[in-house]
Amino acid sequence: MWAVFLALVLILVAVDLGLFNKKEQEIGVRKSLSLSGFYIAISLIFGAWVWSTLGAQSGIEFYTSYVIEKSLSLDNLFVMAVIFSALKIPRKHQHRVLFWGILGVIILRGLMIGLGAALVHEFEWVLYLFGAFLAFTGVRLLFWDDEDGEHEEAVTNNRLLKFLRKHLNITEKIYGQRFFVRRDKDDETKPGAVLYMTPLLLALLMIELADVVFAVDSVPAVFAITS
Repeated sequence: MWAVFLALVLILVAVDLGLFNKKEQEIGVRKSLSLSGFYIAISLIFGAWVWSTLGAQSGIEFYTSYVIEKSLSLDNLFVMAVIFSALKIPRKHQHRVLFWGILGVIILRGLMIGLGAALVHEFEWVLYLFGAFLAFTGVRLLFWDDEDGEHEEAVTNNRLLKFLRKHLNITEKIYGQRFFVRRDKDDETKPGAVLYMTPLLLALLMIELADVVFAVDSVPAVFAITS
């Protein structure tokens, strides 16, 4: 079962980047809805397979967890939009950043799920702490207000972002969908031997960091349903 699951994930990843979004283009609302519908359908079919293979209880737990994760992903969307806006990433390049970001998230979430399972197994009372944190983040999201662009400013003033800009070679301009480029040390506009990071890589790192933070509420929420 795990082999089939991992194979399915790898196939979907390859199809997404190699077939659906091979060209560098801005993804419109129609295509976004189509892709979302496709992945939701795949998830529902997978849930039906879980139901038939492991029983009704496991099927219900899967679908319940899926709906909760889907709901909790809304705050991720807001933050990712702010990151892209703050770093001035064009929409046509955003899918590439999100694609590689999701691959990293799969690994990070896997580690956090393993750690969470160990904590819940040893200290079941920790679920109450997770629940309190989940309620707190929900209230904060309810009163999300960015009329003055303060959240975008918070991204540009982020300590990690400032540290990276200070200690690493980072270009000001975007070079297509590339995360790294080689440029002249004294003149960024000329080719050279010095390796530079592009704003796309900065956005990727910031999104990975944001997802780790958001996993602190979504992973415990599912542990309240099933261990």
